[in-house]
Amino acid sequence: MSTDMVILTRTFDLLDWLLPHADKFPRPQRFVVTKRLQDAALDFQEMLFLANAHTGRERLHYLQQADARLNALRLYLRLAHRWHWLNNGQYRHVSLMVAEIGRLLGGWLQQTIQDKKRA
Repeated sequence: MSTDMVILTRTFDLLDWLLPHADKFPRPQRFVVTKRLQDAALDFQEMLFLANAHTGRERLHYLQQADARLNALRLYLRLAHRWHWLNNGQYRHVSLMVAEIGRLLGGWLQQTIQDKKRA
């Protein structure tokens, strides 16, 4: 299985874990921070789909957009932990998931840049 397919699977697993947990965040924040967190996670997955559907410069663009979304997701997860919406165990679990996805994304970005240089 190629790296891009692994990252799609791992991102699906992240969404499958994260979205139900985010529904339990405090009601007053559901339309602010919770929505931003959910949007960042879903946008990240969409950028991966778009990157997978393209090559060359377009793929690089979508991967860079995915990287920006992943950084936003990290921010919202840190806030959720700081505000005690995620306990230490939950935050550790989701952080490990995000770290693995980040490594996979970094590898895909590097491969795309190398492919672009060779072309």
